[in-house]
Amino acid sequence: MTNYLQKKINRIPYIGKVRENALNSIGIYTAEDLLYYFPRKYLDRSNVKKMNRLIVGEECTVIGKVDRVWTTRTRRKTILKVTIKDNYGYLTLNWFGGIYWIEKMFKVGDLISVSGKINYYRGLNIIHPDFDFLDAKMGKLSTGIIVPVYALTENMRKKGLNSRQFRKIFKNLFTEITSDIPDPIPQKIRNKYNLIDLFDGLKLIHFPKNKESLKKARYRFKFQELLMLQSVLAIKRRQIKNEKCQAQCKRAGELTANLYKKLPFELTESQKRVAREIYNDLRSDTPMNRLLQGDVGSGKTIVAAISAAIMTENDFQTVIMAPTEILAEQHYNNFKKYFEPWGIDCKLLIGKQTKKQREEILPKIANGKIPIIVGTHALLQEKVKYSKLGLVIIDEQHRFGVDQRMSLIKKGTNPHVLMMTATPIPRTMSISIYGDMDTSIIDEMPKGRKPIVTRVVKKIQLPKVYDFLKDQINSERQIFIVYPLISESEKMDLQAAEKGFEKISKIFSSYKVALLHSKLKKLEKSEVIEKYKSGETDILVSTTVIEVGVDIPNATVMIIENAERFGLSQLHQLRGRIGRGGEKSYCILVSRKDTEQGSERLRILEETIDGFKISEADLKLRGPGEFFSAKQHGLIDLKIANLIEDGEILRKARLAAFTIVKNDPNLSDKNNRDFREFFLKNNKDKLNYATIG
Repeated sequence: MTNYLQKKINRIPYIGKVRENALNSIGIYTAEDLLYYFPRKYLDRSNVKKMNRLIVGEECTVIGKVDRVWTTRTRRKTILKVTIKDNYGYLTLNWFGGIYWIEKMFKVGDLISVSGKINYYRGLNIIHPDFDFLDAKMGKLSTGIIVPVYALTENMRKKGLNSRQFRKIFKNLFTEITSDIPDPIPQKIRNKYNLIDLFDGLKLIHFPKNKESLKKARYRFKFQELLMLQSVLAIKRRQIKNEKCQAQCKRAGELTANLYKKLPFELTESQKRVAREIYNDLRSDTPMNRLLQGDVGSGKTIVAAISAAIMTENDFQTVIMAPTEILAEQHYNNFKKYFEPWGIDCKLLIGKQTKKQREEILPKIANGKIPIIVGTHALLQEKVKYSKLGLVIIDEQHRFGVDQRMSLIKKGTNPHVLMMTATPIPRTMSISIYGDMDTSIIDEMPKGRKPIVTRVVKKIQLPKVYDFLKDQINSERQIFIVYPLISESEKMDLQAAEKGFEKISKIFSSYKVALLHSKLKKLEKSEVIEKYKSGETDILVSTTVIEVGVDIPNATVMIIENAERFGLSQLHQLRGRIGRGGEKSYCILVSRKDTEQGSERLRILEETIDGFKISEADLKLRGPGEFFSAKQHGLIDLKIANLIEDGEILRKARLAAFTIVKNDPNLSDKNNRDFREFFLKNNKDKLNYATIG
């Protein structure tokens, strides 16, 4: 039966060469691939609207027979019209443009379901409806019948594939397969979590008997999907814990103590707790693999510096990698300030340095004379050799790909790894992406830091805002004005900032205004930032290049133009550039277009400065794929599970996965044979450096 699951789809009834190509284009090659092509939604026939009950403006689903298909022409376009009817009335479906392939699909007498917003113009109609063909024998609408609807690409529709055809294909498939197909979820796990077996799950997800059976089938496959994801993390974590670290620290001595004593501020209890967690890791003979989360301005850098001090005292090198030169230079200046008084050499390695500068630095890194190295991607270059690399710190780590992070780590021999992020990560996202890591959270702000006041304003209110800015500048404060990405084009982004700069320069003609954007040469960019840091510039007009790394304690106001275009987490990151001194600070979000989601984002920003609350809201609004560079880590590719809704299933699946790997690290137990086979076939590419025997 396993062999049948691997049967090529061109040997399955109702799938010829044309349909095979269409299915191959979305990654379906075998019967098993096809069985895992789950419906995207279900049509509950008990909730279908009759045509005499339709309400203009309402989104609804209607079932009817095709009564007429025709086209009309205006001066500009051709319109396809399809009229459908039921026993109670008529409804017209309209398509504007790209209609040739759609027109060929409809035949008078076809039974179809349509979904969309009801409009009224010379009768009830839906423009560009979502539609699906139903089986004629289902003409009498029985209460409780649940009909699966499958996602269809334009190519699939053109090749005659629709939900009705899929139901035919699946009906035939289930006459061939039997209940003894190998189940990737071990029997013990199925029993513990009350999961239906694979055969029943597949049958019920494609042909649900009722809502309850559909719920059981979906639960089973959500669990299976999350079980596989968590098993990847469990295997990675096991491998890390089994490795021997070559940089085991014996003590935190005089240097660390002096660093503590000379700090111009007192560490928060949260910072002290995290520093202790890291210290305990550094003393272990197992490599640290820790994620440090801390809101913008919460003080992660000093914790990183304390970690570097411990490594230095134990004669190991520390490397700090940042995603931008601005942030790398900022870290370098901070580390130099902390360590130079004690005679500890820190060096910066970034792309803009000359060949001569690099040639002076690289030999000293290679022979261990430089214990602390800060840089960007330049740290990854083949020419960069380290002597005793003991600690790798990666800041804003989500901005680096998996391969980049790994290439730096591999420059040492199982070094300790500390990854830092100022983007608080919702718990479900954290254990789905970073479940192989230990996690530390700095959950309080430094003492004396005043909350940032955030307000949303409309264009009409800007004159008052500009008067407020002048008052702030006259009180020797500085201003950020940020322009968003207007389109996917950097050119458009730059044009928006340049246009804004011209406008602001005229309004604030008696003040010093500067422009910062990614297209400036590195030297020009540095000059702009240095003048702003020194207080020579009053207003910095910028693109989102300042999102990470520009730390100006004297900046008390940030204006974010077209704020509705930003994601919540990005707005929160930008806002974190101010409020770093002792003065009260203000973030003003300029909304130029009202959208439901945009207004909701800005409302949340007004109400809270808690990064974790903001990240949870952002995850709900945008989904995991967009929220946090999900493609970077190569793990999140969920087809049925939902990180927002399925937190409880995720926790159970995580426990099950870690239990399996703990009890059977190489998945060699005969009871895990089917699990192993399915897991390796579908997840081996996600293991990266980890392996199973």
